[in-house]
Amino acid sequence: MFIFLPLANSSIVKESSAAHLEEEETRENEFYVPRLGPKRFRLLVGLSFYPYSLMNASYVLIGSLLAPAIHYDRMGEMALVYLLAVGVSAHSLDAMSPNKPWGSFLSRRQLLAMAVGALVPALALGLYLAVSYALLLIPLGVVELFFLLAYNLELFSGKFHTDFWFSLSWGFLPVLVGFVVQTETITVPALAGGLFGFFTAFVEINASRPYKALKRQPGGASSPLAARFESILKGVVASVLAAAAFLLALALLR
Repeated sequence: MFIFLPLANSSIVKESSAAHLEEEETRENEFYVPRLGPKRFRLLVGLSFYPYSLMNASYVLIGSLLAPAIHYDRMGEMALVYLLAVGVSAHSLDAMSPNKPWGSFLSRRQLLAMAVGALVPALALGLYLAVSYALLLIPLGVVELFFLLAYNLELFSGKFHTDFWFSLSWGFLPVLVGFVVQTETITVPALAGGLFGFFTAFVEINASRPYKALKRQPGGASSPLAARFESILKGVVASVLAAAAFLLALALLR
């Protein structure tokens, strides 16, 4: 009896660890993953990182809404560019990395197909907007494309996979792009809006990295510190979306 008890306990620990690992590899416990529906659907929704994708698209809206004259069609189309390029393509490329758990339920070929399938129309629409309204979007788009590939694929030994470059490409530049598609210029208000994008993105990524690391630890997902990080993430996303909504309301009331 005393001989088999340790073996039984060891088996229980292994099963518990395996269950935790399986959950972590799919990250089903993220706050933005739906709790209902088929598992594959829920993970696909999670893979989109939709709160952060909407946050990223909101930066484009903020930039456009800072312009003196607003063309809502351009604003919506440019936001769609970012939803495709970041919400689908960038996150699919990011999941292709061997240490990224979202890719465990999709093959690399499927992830690559999703990335290319979203990036091609995003580039086509972005080029159309540049040629039609603001050629300055071309160099900005080239820089954004570089960061999309360099950051998410961790090219150049991961030199661009840092908090600074994330905040620049994910927060600062989208605001400028949103402003430029309206005005074909970059002014002080656009730069000020870009700084708002940079620092809110910096807060997001600085809370996200330790949050994910903590959730990899046994019991870390239910710890008070994880709850605090999650509150910060929800708060920064809500603040950016609220800023975009506030500016939109002001523009509509003009």
